[in-house]
Order: sequence, then structure tokens, then C-alpha cells
Amino acid sequence: MTPAAPTPAYRRLSVEERRSQLLTSALDLFAHRAPEEVSLDDVAEAAGVSRPLVYRYFPGGKQQLYEAALRSAADELQHCFDEPREGPLVPRLSRALDRYLAFVDGHDTGFSALLQGGSVVGTSRTTAIVDGVRRVAAEHILSHLGVTGPGAALRMTIRMWITAVEASSLIWLDEDKQLPAEDLRDWLVEQFVAMLTVTARRDPQTDALVQALAEDV
Repeated sequence: MTPAAPTPAYRRLSVEERRSQLLTSALDLFAHRAPEEVSLDDVAEAAGVSRPLVYRYFPGGKQQLYEAALRSAADELQHCFDEPREGPLVPRLSRALDRYLAFVDGHDTGFSALLQGGSVVGTSRTTAIVDGVRRVAAEHILSHLGVTGPGAALRMTIRMWITAVEASSLIWLDEDKQLPAEDLRDWLVEQFVAMLTVTARRDPQTDALVQALAEDV
């Protein structure tokens, strides 16, 4: 008779490891279902723990867990823009967008609920988290452009482009990602250059920037 395989020894997780496990489970659920459709029981089941244990780490319940998961996702999203300031701008922007679109693709429904603000668990705090990601994205772009004192026209152009990227991402998801991600990426990069070019007609600072970028290709 073949002896039964030994049962793996139970390993007690540290506080940080357990919290990370719960956040990972919650993020996976929020990625594929709207936040209001996810319960603490769902999170507990996905993590293989009891509901009281989830409450032990998140005594504020689902709202606290959602905000913590959102901050974790925001941190991950911000890392999409971490790109060495080396080489021509367009390839750098393309690589950042590749990571961004991969994030959107992986978080799907949760991403849509987040940006559309349709979740019943949305609050001023969750809105601030999302706005923080937008600010970081704008700061990264300005840094890549080598601009430390952007004027109103340039700032507005960058914010408008970030809005266009978000809207395009939502439409892409809504239309079942029919457009290949690489095509969407290239299109968004071309839109960025086009928007800068239009702004350059009215703004000397952006005009000088566009001329410098033309020499950087």
C-alpha cells in the first residue's frame, strides 16, 4: 500500500504577509467584478481564510479593504510610468503605455468601475487616490520632456492627453479589446505628438519643446 503524501506544514504568516495576501485576493476579485459585487465573504474564500480574519486586518470592513486595494493598484499603476530618462521620447512613451495597457487588460472590470466612478463604494478618498495617479502621470511626462516650469497651455495639453488615454482605455474595454493593444499604443503616442504640435501654434514654450523633440527622433 502506497503511503499517503505528507500534508504540507501550515506556515503562519506575518502581519504584513497576511495583509498582502488579503489585498492580492481582493485585487484579483475587483479586477474582474465591479467592487459592489464583491463581498468580504468572497475575499475570505479567495484567500482561504475566515471572514473574522479579514475583519481583523480591515476592521472598517469592505470600504477599508477596497480603499487599501485601490491604493495598492494605484501604486502598481504609477510604476507603469517608471522609465529611464534615456533615449528618444517616443520609444520611452511607448514602453510606458505598453505597461499601462497591460495593467488595464489585467484589471478589466475593476479598472472600468474605478475610472467611471460608478461604484457604490466610491468616496472622496477613492477619488483622491485616482487623481493622485493622474498627477504622478503628468509629473512623469513633464520630467521626460525635461520641463520644470510648465506654462498653463502645456499643463493643460498633458492633462487633456491623460484624459484621452483613460477614455480610450475604457472604450477599448467596452468594445472587447477589438483593436490590438500595440495599435492602440501607437495611436495614443501619435495623438500626444499631434496635441503638442497643435498647442505649439499658440504657445512658445510648447513650440520650443516640439522643435527639440523633432531633433530627438
